[in-house]
Amino acid sequence: MTEAVKLDKGKKAVFKEKLMNKLPNGVNLNTCLTCGACASGCPATGLRDMDPRKFVRMVALGMDEELHMHPWVWLCSQCQRCVYVCPMNIDIAAIVFEARASWPREERPKGILGSCDMAMRNTSGSAMGISEEDFEWVVGDILDEVHENQPGWEDLEAPVNKEGAHFFLSQNSREPGTEPEEMIPLWKILHIVGADWTYGTRGWGGENYCMFLADDESWEKTARNSIESAKELGCKVYLNTECGHATYAIWKGQQKYNIDKTCLEIAPIVPYYAKWIREGKLKPSSDWNKDLKVTFTCQDPCQQVRKSFGDPLAADLRYVIKACVGEENFIDMQPNYSNNFCCGGGGGYLQSGYNEERLKYGEIKKDQILATGADYCVTPCHNCHDQIHKLADHYECKYHTIHLWTLIAFSLGVLGATERLYLGPDLKALNMPEGQELEDEY
Repeated sequence: MTEAVKLDKGKKAVFKEKLMNKLPNGVNLNTCLTCGACASGCPATGLRDMDPRKFVRMVALGMDEELHMHPWVWLCSQCQRCVYVCPMNIDIAAIVFEARASWPREERPKGILGSCDMAMRNTSGSAMGISEEDFEWVVGDILDEVHENQPGWEDLEAPVNKEGAHFFLSQNSREPGTEPEEMIPLWKILHIVGADWTYGTRGWGGENYCMFLADDESWEKTARNSIESAKELGCKVYLNTECGHATYAIWKGQQKYNIDKTCLEIAPIVPYYAKWIREGKLKPSSDWNKDLKVTFTCQDPCQQVRKSFGDPLAADLRYVIKACVGEENFIDMQPNYSNNFCCGGGGGYLQSGYNEERLKYGEIKKDQILATGADYCVTPCHNCHDQIHKLADHYECKYHTIHLWTLIAFSLGVLGATERLYLGPDLKALNMPEGQELEDEY
């Protein structure tokens, strides 16, 4: 039989007092009904003998010693699904953020800490430490390869530091760092729609692990650096590409730190995909799938849907996918939209070192995907993509994981031979552009 917890009524609840002073209108800590709605839908429930309801009650009861340096705050992805279902709108994710911040900085997870510090070392903002010069070189090198090896794309551009461009484009470091060919489909899409865009050597890095580290000073510095770079180039739209936490870190960071963005819209790219299709600038075709009947589902990235731009973005995501694969070949997860489950890629999980817990956390997502029976899961977010791909490998699932830009370029018939890394054998050689051939390693 579990022993009753004895509370020291004379002990001051320091952490609770700090929360109530710092976040008086957002935490609503004293309104908790202990209903358990938060814990019932949280994939982190049970990890390290903790769950959201228990965490909130321990904070409210002043159990600071028991919570001090508790690892569960790094096992919670801060996806805010608990906030979404809470009848009292208690911001548990904000409490977790402050609990992370209470750890001595040098004792926070080394992977998250290292990625934050790497981004602070130069003005590129890259969490992989890719410098401004190296990024510009990689972009130019890959562009030269396209010009030389892909007939019909001799005029493709990938501008850097173009003054007065309409769009300032962010880029997750994963592409220039380890998968540079993955940048090409996006360039082709932007070329087809006639977008006026540019990268900036300053602040191009589209990720922000300082946010996951709960380092306010560094989060603000990286976000401010990138936004100011876009403004100095005279851009009108800061366009976040398919990276959920980069989108949220800039969008939320601008608000949280009151960063001036005069004449600069901060926007995610998924609604632009949908807009360009509706306007006829992008004309994806699902004809390739009329007889094959390859099936697709999609992940709703927490950072782009529930935490920021809401269900309209989720609806646009489905509209784009259906245009590419055929409405009858799309199978939705249950639940979905803002009520969808986090996959376990967010919150810094992939860099936290808690790999066993991360894979356990992701079981709900794995089961959701398998329940659809879909052959492919589309993930317009890098951390979702990485986690869902890793879940398939770990649990020996047969589904494939692809970026949205890959699917769009594939359906347009412009996806080059070297840009097919995440296509399965059923699609690898299909819809190949004229003059392109798969190499042996593909």
